[in-house]
Amino acid sequence: MARLINRLTQAEVNKLTTPGWHCDGRGLLLQLSPAFKTKSWTLRYTSPETGRVRWLGLGSAEDVKLGEAREAARRARLLIREGIDPIEHRRRLKDQRRKTSAEQVLFRDAVKEFLTVHNPTWKSAKHAAQVKRSLEGSFKALGSRSVGTIDAAVINEYIAPIWTKTPATASRVKQRIETVVRWVKAGKPLPTKNGNGGVKHFAAMAYVELPTFMAELERRKGVAARALEFTVLTAARSAETLRARWDEIDLDAKVWTLPGERMKSGRQHRVPLSDQALAILQALPREGSWLFPGARPGQPLNNAAMLIVCKRMGRTDITTHGFRSAFSDWCRERTSYPRDVVEMSLAHVIKDKTEAAYRRGDALDKRRRLMSEWARYCYSPSAASAEVVPIRA
Repeated sequence: MARLINRLTQAEVNKLTTPGWHCDGRGLLLQLSPAFKTKSWTLRYTSPETGRVRWLGLGSAEDVKLGEAREAARRARLLIREGIDPIEHRRRLKDQRRKTSAEQVLFRDAVKEFLTVHNPTWKSAKHAAQVKRSLEGSFKALGSRSVGTIDAAVINEYIAPIWTKTPATASRVKQRIETVVRWVKAGKPLPTKNGNGGVKHFAAMAYVELPTFMAELERRKGVAARALEFTVLTAARSAETLRARWDEIDLDAKVWTLPGERMKSGRQHRVPLSDQALAILQALPREGSWLFPGARPGQPLNNAAMLIVCKRMGRTDITTHGFRSAFSDWCRERTSYPRDVVEMSLAHVIKDKTEAAYRRGDALDKRRRLMSEWARYCYSPSAASAEVVPIRA
């Protein structure tokens, strides 16, 4: 009679070459990925918080031995028995560590890093000098304090003497200090404006070229190629893909949920996953928390990795971010979906306050149909060979 638990042995784990899932029992699975030639441990369980089936990555079989994987699975089951979702527990611990790290950064060091990152984006050298002077002027009072301890009360205490003499100057200084504090706590996002103060436009591929490009991309191997393919299919920003984690993916619901701290808007964003996007994820190895792990252990894919794939395909004229423009153009010219559905698919913030007040949902079902049509177009042979034929009199 076959064993129900502890089905595998370490010797079998070392010798297994058959692609697919191999069960050790009680939800502990060993995945062999033929595309990446890797073995990784995963625990399949039902979340006590949501009732959904979830998949917890436990690491590579090269680094995590069978006994260690069983112990990790046992600890996860103890959390489940207490009504705690292991993936959410892991995320909360990580968020707490990130918050603690942000709180420990000295304001003086945060300002120096902020100025280095943002100086090229300001409209003039004079403006940059003004920002630098006003922030460095606060170092005597705030420089040695950690960012986490600087709240409204602390800022107001520092600003109060200035406010009575020059309110306009005090208001600018207050705003700049608050900007630095928010920037650190938001994870130090990169600026989105160019040196002239205007919105930077990224070099984009015409959407009619996409099917040909995707056909070639699909044939390429490697994590970076799959990350780029996934980015195109989801119309995501590069950073959103590169830092995507397995605990954000719900394979059963076919949804990728990005937490607010990783979004440009600061709000949680749900991305419906097409069948083609799911197929990419299902072929990925489950090693660590990152969807697309980099060469360095425990780190995600490098920021330049997807752009390098484009260059190796001979496309030095485009950027990864430009695929979002291609998606937007295709929506406008080839579909009849409302503008707000397209904007929600791109996770754009509504600038009109009245419209934003009335928009409550995220139109997930409509966006699911849109993203499925987009995926079919990306892999459409007929679209790849389409030509524009002039109509003659």
